[in-house]
Amino acid sequence: MWPWEHAIVGYLAYSFFCRLYYRESPDGLAAFAVVLASVGPDLIDKPLTWQFGVLESGYSIGHSLFFAVPFALVAGALARAAGRPRAGIAVGIGYLSHLPADVFYHYATGSPTRWELALWPVRRTPPEGQYGLVGHTTELLVAYGHRLLAGGASGYVRLQLAIAAGAFLVWLADGAPVLREILVGGRRLLARSHAGR
Repeated sequence: MWPWEHAIVGYLAYSFFCRLYYRESPDGLAAFAVVLASVGPDLIDKPLTWQFGVLESGYSIGHSLFFAVPFALVAGALARAAGRPRAGIAVGIGYLSHLPADVFYHYATGSPTRWELALWPVRRTPPEGQYGLVGHTTELLVAYGHRLLAGGASGYVRLQLAIAAGAFLVWLADGAPVLREILVGGRRLLARSHAGR
Protein backbone atom coordinates (compact mmCIF):
# COMPACT_ATOMS: atom_id res chain seq x y z
CA MET A 1 0.00 0.00 0.00
CA TRP A 2 1.05 3.57 -0.58
CA PRO A 3 1.71 5.84 2.42
CA TRP A 4 -1.32 8.01 1.71
CA GLU A 5 -3.52 4.90 1.70
CA HIS A 6 -2.18 3.90 5.11
CA ALA A 7 -2.75 7.45 6.40
CA ILE A 8 -6.36 7.35 5.16
CA VAL A 9 -7.04 3.92 6.70
CA GLY A 10 -5.45 4.91 10.01
CA TYR A 11 -7.29 8.23 10.21
CA LEU A 12 -10.65 6.66 9.38
CA ALA A 13 -10.15 3.90 11.96
CA TYR A 14 -9.25 6.42 14.67
CA SER A 15 -12.02 8.84 13.72
CA PHE A 16 -14.63 6.07 13.93
CA PHE A 17 -13.14 4.93 17.25
CA CYS A 18 -13.42 8.49 18.62
CA ARG A 19 -16.99 8.80 17.43
CA LEU A 20 -17.98 5.49 18.99
CA TYR A 21 -15.99 5.64 22.24
CA TYR A 22 -15.60 9.35 23.08
CA ARG A 23 -18.64 10.59 21.15
CA GLU A 24 -16.54 13.38 19.62
CA SER A 25 -14.09 13.99 16.80
CA PRO A 26 -10.30 13.57 17.07
CA ASP A 27 -8.19 16.44 18.33
CA GLY A 28 -5.24 17.72 16.31
CA LEU A 29 -2.51 15.96 18.29
CA ALA A 30 -4.21 12.57 18.00
CA ALA A 31 -5.00 13.10 14.30
CA PHE A 32 -1.35 13.92 13.63
CA ALA A 33 -0.22 10.96 15.73
CA VAL A 34 -2.48 8.46 13.95
CA VAL A 35 -1.37 9.58 10.50
CA LEU A 36 2.33 9.46 11.42
CA ALA A 37 1.99 6.09 13.16
CA SER A 38 0.04 4.63 10.23
CA VAL A 39 3.14 4.92 8.03
CA GLY A 40 5.48 3.88 10.86
CA PRO A 41 6.16 0.32 9.65
CA ASP A 42 7.31 1.66 6.27
CA LEU A 43 9.41 4.36 7.95
CA ILE A 44 11.26 1.59 9.77
CA ASP A 45 11.54 -1.20 7.21
CA LYS A 46 11.92 0.56 3.86
CA PRO A 47 14.97 2.73 4.71
CA LEU A 48 16.63 -0.09 6.65
CA THR A 49 16.22 -2.36 3.61
CA TRP A 50 16.45 -0.16 0.53
CA GLN A 51 18.96 2.41 1.77
CA PHE A 52 21.09 0.73 4.42
CA GLY A 53 20.75 -2.99 3.67
CA VAL A 54 20.31 -3.80 7.38
CA LEU A 55 17.12 -5.78 6.77
CA GLU A 56 16.55 -8.15 3.89
CA SER A 57 12.97 -7.08 3.10
CA GLY A 58 10.77 -4.01 3.29
CA TYR A 59 8.37 -6.19 5.26
CA SER A 60 10.44 -7.06 8.32
CA ILE A 61 10.51 -5.95 11.94
CA GLY A 62 8.36 -2.84 11.53
CA HIS A 63 5.60 -4.85 9.86
CA SER A 64 5.74 -7.73 12.35
CA LEU A 65 2.92 -8.37 14.80
CA PHE A 66 5.65 -9.44 17.23
CA PHE A 67 6.98 -5.86 17.20
CA ALA A 68 3.78 -3.89 16.46
CA VAL A 69 1.71 -5.07 19.42
CA PRO A 70 4.39 -4.37 22.08
CA PHE A 71 5.17 -1.05 20.35
CA ALA A 72 1.51 0.00 20.50
CA LEU A 73 1.25 -0.98 24.18
CA VAL A 74 4.43 0.90 25.13
CA ALA A 75 3.36 3.98 23.13
CA GLY A 76 -0.01 3.90 24.90
CA ALA A 77 1.60 3.60 28.35
CA LEU A 78 4.05 6.44 27.65
CA ALA A 79 1.30 8.70 26.31
CA ARG A 80 -0.89 7.94 29.33
CA ALA A 81 2.01 8.77 31.67
CA ALA A 82 2.48 12.06 29.79
CA GLY A 83 -1.21 12.90 30.22
CA ARG A 84 -2.03 12.32 26.53
CA PRO A 85 -3.86 8.97 26.52
CA ARG A 86 -5.79 9.73 23.32
CA ALA A 87 -2.56 10.33 21.41
CA GLY A 88 -1.31 6.95 22.64
CA ILE A 89 -4.47 5.23 21.45
CA ALA A 90 -4.09 7.04 18.12
CA VAL A 91 -0.52 5.76 17.75
CA GLY A 92 -1.66 2.22 18.53
CA ILE A 93 -4.57 2.30 16.10
CA GLY A 94 -2.49 3.94 13.37
CA TYR A 95 0.44 1.56 13.67
CA LEU A 96 -1.66 -1.58 14.02
CA SER A 97 -3.93 -0.61 11.09
CA HIS A 98 -0.92 -0.74 8.77
CA LEU A 99 -0.46 -4.51 8.99
CA PRO A 100 -3.92 -5.74 7.92
CA ALA A 101 -4.07 -2.94 5.33
CA ASP A 102 -0.98 -4.35 3.60
CA VAL A 103 -2.49 -7.84 3.65
CA PHE A 104 -5.84 -6.49 2.33
CA TYR A 105 -4.07 -4.59 -0.46
CA HIS A 106 -2.85 -7.84 -2.01
CA TYR A 107 -6.30 -9.39 -1.70
CA ALA A 108 -8.00 -6.29 -3.19
CA THR A 109 -5.65 -6.18 -6.16
CA GLY A 110 -6.23 -9.85 -6.98
CA SER A 111 -2.84 -11.05 -5.75
CA PRO A 112 -2.52 -13.99 -3.39
CA THR A 113 -3.13 -13.01 0.23
CA ARG A 114 0.25 -12.56 1.92
CA TRP A 115 -0.12 -13.21 5.64
CA GLU A 116 3.66 -13.49 5.93
CA LEU A 117 3.90 -9.70 5.63
CA ALA A 118 2.94 -9.45 9.32
CA LEU A 119 4.72 -12.52 10.69
CA TRP A 120 8.45 -11.67 10.56
CA PRO A 121 10.70 -13.45 11.71
CA VAL A 122 8.49 -16.58 11.82
CA ARG A 123 7.59 -16.11 8.15
CA ARG A 124 9.79 -14.01 5.86
CA THR A 125 9.19 -12.32 2.55
CA PRO A 126 11.70 -12.72 -0.31
CA PRO A 127 14.87 -10.63 0.05
CA GLU A 128 15.00 -7.29 -1.73
CA GLY A 129 18.06 -5.51 -3.03
CA GLN A 130 19.61 -2.33 -1.66
CA TYR A 131 18.26 0.13 -4.26
CA GLY A 132 18.56 3.40 -2.42
CA LEU A 133 15.46 4.82 -0.77
CA VAL A 134 14.93 7.75 -3.15
CA GLY A 135 15.66 5.74 -6.29
CA HIS A 136 13.38 2.85 -5.36
CA THR A 137 10.54 5.13 -4.25
CA THR A 138 10.83 7.14 -7.47
CA GLU A 139 10.76 3.94 -9.52
CA LEU A 140 7.58 2.80 -7.77
CA LEU A 141 5.90 6.21 -8.18
CA VAL A 142 6.77 6.36 -11.89
CA ALA A 143 5.33 2.89 -12.47
CA TYR A 144 2.17 3.88 -10.57
CA GLY A 145 1.85 7.08 -12.62
CA HIS A 146 2.30 5.21 -15.90
CA ARG A 147 -0.49 2.80 -14.96
CA LEU A 148 -2.83 5.68 -14.21
CA LEU A 149 -1.93 7.64 -17.36
CA ALA A 150 -2.31 4.53 -19.51
CA GLY A 151 -5.91 4.20 -18.37
CA GLY A 152 -5.07 1.59 -15.79
CA ALA A 153 -7.59 2.93 -13.28
CA SER A 154 -8.46 -0.52 -12.05
CA GLY A 155 -11.26 -1.29 -9.67
CA TYR A 156 -8.77 -0.97 -6.84
CA VAL A 157 -7.71 2.53 -7.93
CA ARG A 158 -11.37 3.58 -8.14
CA LEU A 159 -11.91 2.14 -4.66
CA GLN A 160 -8.83 4.03 -3.45
CA LEU A 161 -10.14 7.32 -4.85
CA ALA A 162 -13.61 6.76 -3.37
CA ILE A 163 -12.12 6.02 0.06
CA ALA A 164 -9.90 9.11 -0.20
CA ALA A 165 -12.92 11.29 -1.02
CA GLY A 166 -14.84 9.74 1.86
CA ALA A 167 -11.93 10.29 4.24
CA PHE A 168 -11.73 13.94 3.21
CA LEU A 169 -15.43 14.35 4.01
CA VAL A 170 -14.99 12.60 7.37
CA TRP A 171 -12.01 14.88 8.14
CA LEU A 172 -14.15 17.93 7.33
CA ALA A 173 -17.00 16.58 9.48
CA ASP A 174 -14.45 16.10 12.29
CA GLY A 175 -13.68 19.82 12.08
CA ALA A 176 -10.46 19.47 10.06
CA PRO A 177 -8.19 18.49 12.99
CA VAL A 178 -4.59 19.67 12.78
CA LEU A 179 -5.58 22.46 10.36
CA ARG A 180 -8.10 23.64 12.98
CA GLU A 181 -5.41 23.79 15.68
CA ILE A 182 -2.99 25.58 13.35
CA LEU A 183 -5.61 28.23 12.52
CA VAL A 184 -6.62 28.68 16.17
CA GLY A 185 -2.96 28.98 17.20
CA GLY A 186 -2.32 31.49 14.41
CA ARG A 187 -5.27 33.63 15.52
CA ARG A 188 -4.00 33.60 19.11
CA LEU A 189 -0.55 34.70 17.99
CA LEU A 190 -2.04 37.52 15.93
CA ALA A 191 -4.26 38.60 18.82
CA ARG A 192 -1.27 38.66 21.20
CA SER A 193 0.87 40.61 18.77
CA HIS A 194 -1.91 43.20 18.31
CA ALA A 195 -2.52 43.38 22.08
CA GLY A 196 1.21 43.98 22.69
CA ARG A 197 1.24 47.12 20.51
